[in-house]
Amino acid sequence: QVQLVESGGGLVQPGGSLRLSCAASESISIIYPMGWYRQAPGKQRELVATITGGGTTNYADSVKGRFIVSRDNAKRTVALQMNSLKPEDTGVYYCNARKTRSSPDLWGQGTQVTVSS
Repeated sequence: QVQLVESGGGLVQPGGSLRLSCAASESISIIYPMGWYRQAPGKQRELVATITGGGTTNYADSVKGRFIVSRDNAKRTVALQMNSLKPEDTGVYYCNARKTRSSPDLWGQGTQVTVSS
């Protein structure tokens, strides 16, 4: 069973930065996008940013220009650089990937990001 292990969450003031990282324990699909979703209290989980093995990215409109997603296929990792953080970015951030393009979604355990003064 492939495991996704996230790190890097925490508490930051508005305008600050955080970097999230996620590592897969085994090989995962390069074709299927790997990336990040988040869930705020009382809300549904939503896409934040994803990236394919070829480098094609997809961002939520709310984070465009502030967040940068990157991927290292050889290391089976994905990172999310979050800049100019806002209180509305607060939530649990989950890493997502698939073993193969048609496999079920894999999810990490989640890492808390809190943006507050």
